[in-house]
Amino acid sequence: MFSRTTKRHDNDGGEAVSKPAAPSIISSDLRIVGDLRSEGEVHIDGALDGDIESSILMIGEGGSVKGAIVADSVRVHGSVTGTIKARSVHLSKTARVLGDILHEDLSIDRGAFLEGNCKRIDIAKTATGQPLNLIVGDKATAKA
Repeated sequence: MFSRTTKRHDNDGGEAVSKPAAPSIISSDLRIVGDLRSEGEVHIDGALDGDIESSILMIGEGGSVKGAIVADSVRVHGSVTGTIKARSVHLSKTARVLGDILHEDLSIDRGAFLEGNCKRIDIAKTATGQPLNLIVGDKATAKA
């Protein structure tokens, strides 16, 4: 009665379809030491010392990340110290990135600070339909 479910059945009575979860938010008064993994969206306004793997990552103006980032989409308004590997990366005018960016799509607003290398890579599925492994440091992760 009071439980919340993320699955529902489509009208055909077929497979269960999951609806997107609410974004996970790390507020400005929170500091986390450790790695984060999420299938959904993560919004960081606080500080994180560790690696992040998510579908969508948003780092707010007051947010800071020290570690490797692997995501489908990354928007940086705060600071990042570490490697970013994503399909789409956007650095706003308030962004400060110290590290390399591996991307398919990259946009940098005037005023953004970037010290590191940018390299375009293809993050595509292999011929067998299996996702490629993205390697950050000594850790391998799979992204579709």
